[in-house]
Amino acid sequence: MKAESYFFALIAVFGAVMGPIYGHFTHWQEPVGPVGLFLAAALGAMVAFYLWMTGKRIGYRPDDNPDGEIAEAEGDYGAFAPYSWWPLWLGLTSALVFMGIAVGWWIAFIGAFFGLFALVGWVFEFYKGQHAH
Repeated sequence: MKAESYFFALIAVFGAVMGPIYGHFTHWQEPVGPVGLFLAAALGAMVAFYLWMTGKRIGYRPDDNPDGEIAEAEGDYGAFAPYSWWPLWLGLTSALVFMGIAVGWWIAFIGAFFGLFALVGWVFEFYKGQHAH
C-alpha cells in the first residue's frame, strides 16, 4: 500500500502548504479557501496514515512489486451478478429524482416511488430466479 499512502500524503502536503499561501494572497478576507485546503490536508493525512498502518500490518502485497506478475495477485474478488438490469433502473430513477428536485417536486416523488421498487429488486435479485441461493 505504499503507492496509495504516498498519494494521500502528497494531498496532505499540498493542502498544508497551499492553505497559508492562499490565505496570504487573499489577505485572509475569504476564509473558505484556506479552511477547505486545511481540511483536505487533514483528510489526506488521515487516509495516508490509515493506509500506511494497514500496509505495515498486512505486509508485502504483490501490487507493490514493480516486477510482479498478474498471477501473483490472483484470488477471489467477491461474488458478482453475471448480469443485472437493476442498476440501470436505479440510475434512471436517480436521474428522475434529481431532475425532479430541479424542475418540480412531483417528478422527484415519482422517481422515488419507482426507485424504491428498483432498490428492492436489486437487493433481492439473488433470492429468486436463475441465480437464487
